[in-house]
Amino acid sequence: MAERVVLITGAGQRLGAAMASRLMDEGCYVLIHVRSSLEEATTLLRDAEARNGRVCGDVVRADLTVDKELEGLVERVLTHAMVKEHGLFGLVHNASFYSQSSFTETPLETYRMLTRLHMDAPYLLTQNLIPVLTRAGGSVVAIVDTSWGRAWEGLAHYTSTKAGLRQLMLNLAGELAGQVRVNCLAPGAIMAAEWEADHFARVIEKVPLGRSGKAEDIAAGVHFLLNHPTLSGQVLPVDGGWSIDEA
Repeated sequence: MAERVVLITGAGQRLGAAMASRLMDEGCYVLIHVRSSLEEATTLLRDAEARNGRVCGDVVRADLTVDKELEGLVERVLTHAMVKEHGLFGLVHNASFYSQSSFTETPLETYRMLTRLHMDAPYLLTQNLIPVLTRAGGSVVAIVDTSWGRAWEGLAHYTSTKAGLRQLMLNLAGELAGQVRVNCLAPGAIMAAEWEADHFARVIEKVPLGRSGKAEDIAAGVHFLLNHPTLSGQVLPVDGGWSIDEA
């Protein structure tokens, strides 16, 4: 069986690290993309190799908001020995930046940075990696958001660009049908930031399961979408049933 090579953006910490660990433990060779979390990614890879007794991946660094570095990442992936030999089994668009600020006080450059991170980088990466994805019978998974169709105070810059990523992926699921499967995963109440502790607690009260999820739950969902041969054009909520509550 050909090696299943997967690129995960923003994989040095938090959800991305959980995805990388799960996929490496399931036998994949993971290209762990980071911007600055080089030490964390190196430790993540070393631990996975100790658990599994094999070479589990490689760390690739780039700032996805800088065109030259993004283009350099594309080149490095395309010329990576494992990709040249096996193609690319999976591309996971996970890199993100999450912060709260009011619409009137959020500068345009912050919005543009998130547009580059959530939309421009996934656009260019997917566009350039189609041939190696097709060769491996691979697929794309984008981490979107459960904010779709709701108003979130202080998060207009974040939620609107995540919505753009969602629509881009759904469009590509149709346009690339027969070549590459494309899906989204929408995490619910998972790993609250320190500044949203109160809001997070109120959200948990509305979650039918009555509890938050874990990073490992998101990793399991990504593993499922990458390996399912038929699913495409889907948005999988991993949210404890929160998406059925429209309040």
